[in-house]
Amino acid sequence: MNINVPARVKRIPAKIAATFFCLLAGTAIAQAASYFSEPAYVTLRESDQIARFPGKVIWDGGPKMLYTSITPSGKIVVASSPKEGSIYLFDANTGKQLGRVATGKAAKGLKVSPSGKEVYVCNEGADTVSIVDLTQKKVVATIGVGKMPHNVRFSDDGKNAYVTLQGAAGLAVIDTKKQMLTHVIPTEGIDTPHNLDLSKDGKLAFIRDTSNQVGVLNLTTNRIIKIVPVGQGHAGIDVTADGKWVFTGAIADDVVTVIDARTFEVVRQIKVGFGPHGVRASKDSRYLYVAVTADDHVEVIDIDLMAVVKKHQLGSFPFWVAINGNP
Repeated sequence: MNINVPARVKRIPAKIAATFFCLLAGTAIAQAASYFSEPAYVTLRESDQIARFPGKVIWDGGPKMLYTSITPSGKIVVASSPKEGSIYLFDANTGKQLGRVATGKAAKGLKVSPSGKEVYVCNEGADTVSIVDLTQKKVVATIGVGKMPHNVRFSDDGKNAYVTLQGAAGLAVIDTKKQMLTHVIPTEGIDTPHNLDLSKDGKLAFIRDTSNQVGVLNLTTNRIIKIVPVGQGHAGIDVTADGKWVFTGAIADDVVTVIDARTFEVVRQIKVGFGPHGVRASKDSRYLYVAVTADDHVEVIDIDLMAVVKKHQLGSFPFWVAINGNP
């Protein structure tokens, strides 16, 4: 760390000056660590790796690590490998590989259940969702859901799993107790539903498409009630834990769009590097972490300031971000 030393400081006795600069360095380190109130995990698609923050520790993973999720206990990280049609399990602290489970063709979006016992995996090339038991490390059920399932989000009570059908303009609903598809909700106006998140009360689904739109789906009436224009290209989407904001990236653009979760209006577009895809907020809704694919770094956005406050250079093609405490 380079620090410009004022002339008056140079006259301070050496021992006092050393203490002064140690305090400054400690403050800088503490500030950097404070950007991560919980560990964050970022997949590096082209490097076949996973990065863990704070500290930017890099793990070796499987081929083309894509989507990632973490158990509620914070002990296990799961990542998908669409190239292999499988998922990998890692110790969340050490990065040690705990197992690999074959699920299906082009395994992409996945999510650990609120119970922490299972992970649901979208096999985009097989039109199925696999349910993997994390203790047994094996597939215990496979559910046909419709064309090109891409990602999944559980209701907070764990009773339902919502799956975007990128090839069918719909949202599949799975009863997790029965482990069966109950129905598909049409996403009129959102032809290619890609990623999704739920409102704080669980009554709305915010669905990001592959072009430049977010659809607001009322899960009570099963109707799209608003379509919001956002940045170009597909991306992740995240609702902050306090329920105030919806953030989405834009892999063919250089902005993160901020939507008011109550009015559904765009309030800001924050300039970042080119190709932001994964976006995830800290569980205290203080920071947003953005995986910038083309520029190979993760950017930290201060949500109060709505501005980038830190950039971390990474390996090739950071794609998705998982945060403990933010499902």
